[in-house]
Amino acid sequence: MILNKETAQKTAELLLQINAIKLQPQNPFTWASGWKSPIYCDNRITLSYPEIRNYLREHLSNQIESLYGKPDAIAGVATGAIGIGMLVADYMNLPFCYIRPEAKAHGRQNKIEGHIEANQHVVVVEDLISTGKSSLLAVEALREANVNVKGMMALFTYGFDIAEENFKKNNIELHTLSDYENLLIQAEQTHYISSNEVELLSQWRKDPGNWKP
Repeated sequence: MILNKETAQKTAELLLQINAIKLQPQNPFTWASGWKSPIYCDNRITLSYPEIRNYLREHLSNQIESLYGKPDAIAGVATGAIGIGMLVADYMNLPFCYIRPEAKAHGRQNKIEGHIEANQHVVVVEDLISTGKSSLLAVEALREANVNVKGMMALFTYGFDIAEENFKKNNIELHTLSDYENLLIQAEQTHYISSNEVELLSQWRKDPGNWKP
């Protein structure tokens, strides 16, 4: 869910500006899943741009506080959200931990890195939501540690129906700074893509597994 349309479009503008998001409907990318995709997103690039990362951390932090008050800690999902999660935790002056996709095979075999206590209230920070599967594995790990997950805040979502279903099934509230819909609006307004390409990009979101340029 988007809380602020102005923030959503500004976030999309910034991500396009630094090529954290690339749109190539005529020359699509191939995801690891085998899907042909007109979009590629790597929000870790934002960490290299101080003004942009500061904008993102402030708006993520402000939206978290407006939604949930001040939680006991912030948790980031490894590896993409470790950086932005730490920035949010620092801005909010809160403890930080991150969750691995699976437990380490050596040492203490941790899945959660950092100090977290049972019954604490935590907000999870993500960089990108596709199907939501890896994000929800992080939530599951926190719940297994008896942590109260208040919700999840992410930079961007593709807005797939399967993601909405997965979050609903797992009873997790998801909010994002921006999303695919606002990205297309911003990309067309700034002439990054044409109106014909907007239609092609819209079709991909409806059925990404079978989309062809």
